[in-house]
Amino acid sequence: MGVLSNKIGRDELKPGDHIYSWRLAYIYSHHGIYVGDGMVIHFTRGAGQEIGTGTVLDRKIFSSSHPSDNPCPKCGDQSRLDGVIQSCIDCFLSDGDLYRFEYGVSPVIFLAKARGGTCTLAASDAPEDVLHRASVLLKNGFGGYHIFKNNCEDFAIYCKTGLLISKSISVGRSGQAGSLYAAAKAIDVSIDISSSIANFSFLTAAGCGMYCIYRFVSDIGIRRDVTKVPVERLVSGSSLEVAADVSKEK
Repeated sequence: MGVLSNKIGRDELKPGDHIYSWRLAYIYSHHGIYVGDGMVIHFTRGAGQEIGTGTVLDRKIFSSSHPSDNPCPKCGDQSRLDGVIQSCIDCFLSDGDLYRFEYGVSPVIFLAKARGGTCTLAASDAPEDVLHRASVLLKNGFGGYHIFKNNCEDFAIYCKTGLLISKSISVGRSGQAGSLYAAAKAIDVSIDISSSIANFSFLTAAGCGMYCIYRFVSDIGIRRDVTKVPVERLVSGSSLEVAADVSKEK
């Protein structure tokens, strides 16, 4: 792995790794936890889809599972499964390349990887803790899928860190969602500045600077609205309610 790419070979995989694969010409990435023996536990939106429009078009555009008339010989037909599921590495990658999400990176490396969803400043817990969380959530679920607040990357990050957002109004743990939030804020700032300054180079620099700042402060590794929640407590009730309760107890 390097500064610009987290791509790895399958022989480099270790149980407890947070892995991902880009979809639809790098528009978004799908994340999961490698648990060994060629299997991955991951979180899906529903009906075998990772993201979607909420219409029948999702099956044609966003589905990553094998169709029911040609099921995977190892996983079987997963086209109608939703929530937290376990798939073989081939089904998870869906013909895409394999990447490993990085934890505990420096601020310099974090900002050098301009696109979110590849790394975090937060440290990872021990592999046995990661595998335990993934196993418990496979049996009990991870709540309702939300593309911005509770998606596949949020699931993998929770498995690796045990961290949850304690405020319901916040964007989730996902670096992809954080990048979208940062881009939107940077555009707003650039529009405000452009009303008084017409220098294109300055506006570009200002926009890039604001994007980096907002992306940095939204990373779960430095946010203050996060709290560590044991997986057993998480599955016993609403994730937001549990996170808020634990936060109050501190």
